[in-house]
Amino acid sequence: MRTVIITGASDGIGAAAAQQMASSDIRLILVGRSPEKTRKVAEALGAEHHSADFESLEQVRELGRKIKQSCARIDVLAHNAGGLFPGPRRTEDGFERTFQINHLAPYLLTNILIDQLLQSRASVINTSSIAAKIYGRLDLDDLQSWKNFRSNRAYGNAKLANILFTKALHARFHEQGLSAVAFHPGVVATNFAADSTNYFRWIYHGLVARFLTTSTEGGRRLSHFITSAPGTTWVSGEFYGSNLKPARTNPAAYESSIVQGHWRQSAAMLDVEW
Repeated sequence: MRTVIITGASDGIGAAAAQQMASSDIRLILVGRSPEKTRKVAEALGAEHHSADFESLEQVRELGRKIKQSCARIDVLAHNAGGLFPGPRRTEDGFERTFQINHLAPYLLTNILIDQLLQSRASVINTSSIAAKIYGRLDLDDLQSWKNFRSNRAYGNAKLANILFTKALHARFHEQGLSAVAFHPGVVATNFAADSTNYFRWIYHGLVARFLTTSTEGGRRLSHFITSAPGTTWVSGEFYGSNLKPARTNPAAYESSIVQGHWRQSAAMLDVEW
């Protein structure tokens, strides 16, 4: 039986993907910020569930400890939690909220679970976005976008961080059997940007929302990478568009010095080793 962990699974494409994959041959573990919503989704599917707010790294650490204790193997870790938020806002951990929730939290969770992931020759799936290319303006001296903060730039840089993380995981661990991929799920009509005050809120929650991709379709794209085989259906270390084909993204993602520099700074921020 394969063990699949999906974060951001209390609604949106995470919940949709879980519903599409629920079966007797998958041990499905759902993670969400809201205990009530996550439990409701999980119980309907017969899945396991945990709650964790990625705005608190202590909650991420506790989540990692629980999963590590309960899972002898992990076949897929799907990082789907994230969002666009107003700011800048400093979390209790001292990091900018958009950067922490979208990047540092999944980076930390992967670090905690790396032994099981390597032993299982697992796949790490990162839900990213075309915002990495459109809005990402990376500054290695300001990874958290504190300077001249704009929510779309901060989000673009955080989604670019997902892609850089994917490429670094591939470079460091693919020879040991780990595979990693990042993808754009489409412009999906979900609760994304509900807390934002800029024009994204009007796109995702106004009249335009009726023309966006449904959660069902976005979930199908996520489940595609979870259920299909790396090396045959998708290539480890790459970024894929919503058409499920390899796509070009921000130029920074193709600079190995940037990929490794971003990895090192993230590890230093969290005080972790690999």
